[in-house]
Amino acid sequence: MQHTDDTTLRRILEQTQIIALVGASPKPERPSHGVMRFLQRQGYRVIPVNPGLDGQILNGERVYARLADIPEAKTGHIDMVDIFRNADAALEPTREAITIGAKTVWMQLGVINEAAAGEARQAGLDVVMDHCPAIEIPRLGIAAKK
Repeated sequence: MQHTDDTTLRRILEQTQIIALVGASPKPERPSHGVMRFLQRQGYRVIPVNPGLDGQILNGERVYARLADIPEAKTGHIDMVDIFRNADAALEPTREAITIGAKTVWMQLGVINEAAAGEARQAGLDVVMDHCPAIEIPRLGIAAKK
């Protein structure tokens, strides 16, 4: 697994504005729910993606079934796709991230998919695996966005 250095993590997190969170959950006890709330409090716009919740509102944002359904995806304005799926299921959202022109594919803690990472890197995207932005932001001392 290719390690992502702190300089790259900082650049990604400081430049990112809009995050599509694949695998969003309405259950407060689920990690994806807590991370979404944390990122929103840090000033990121976080758009939830979950086919089973399509059209519902989660943490103030409409849920979409697929990345391609997000209006900002149609204009190339999704900076990061944060994947809260098991490693075997990471390839499909990675390919969707490439298709919509995302800048970064971020796979959460425990999510390592070298094939997906390779495709994303080949397409010019930054790739982070086995990290959580809710851990990295405070660790790196990144200030909340205004």
